[in-house]
Amino acid sequence: MATKSLFTFLFTLLLIFVSVAEARVCHSQSHKYQGPCLRDHNCALVCRNEGFSGGDCKGFRRRCFCTRLC
Repeated sequence: MATKSLFTFLFTLLLIFVSVAEARVCHSQSHKYQGPCLRDHNCALVCRNEGFSGGDCKGFRRRCFCTRLC
């Protein structure tokens, strides 16, 4: 009986881990950020005002890309 409970507990933990590990982050270029993106913090603030969860400066041209969970 104890082994069944332990197996069920471990299986449940495994399912939780797999569901969390599959969370993806989607990126979309900001429509309101002006100029070259020099600081991630500024980009994230603009993206939050656009309804995203955050943002990062990316690429050679330093564009602001907003992020959210897909």
